[in-house]
Amino acid sequence: MENRAAQHRRERLADALRDEIGAILEGDLADPRVGLATVSEVSLPPDGKSARVMINPEGSEREAEETLAGLNAAKGFIRHQVLERLGLRHVPELFFYLDYSQQHKGRVEELLKRIKKRG
Repeated sequence: MENRAAQHRRERLADALRDEIGAILEGDLADPRVGLATVSEVSLPPDGKSARVMINPEGSEREAEETLAGLNAAKGFIRHQVLERLGLRHVPELFFYLDYSQQHKGRVEELLKRIKKRG
């Protein structure tokens, strides 16, 4: 079982990564494939060697896929920027995923409204 200090450090690092990657997405990437996107969550496993970065892109499904491709192409640049900004010795390897939780949340709310109207 992981001790609380290590877990707290990992949570702080995940928050810092989310903030910095979000800032990089807002202004430092020149790739035209990367559209408007926000970082919704960053999760780190106990070893801290990788990071799962959940991206919530704006636009259509095709634009979302292009944004994901652009981010995957810019992984090295993003890691280097995070290294410089946070002053870490080791930056976890970044894995980008599309976050569909907002779409699912909207769909669930829509279904609940329909149920409420019927009842």
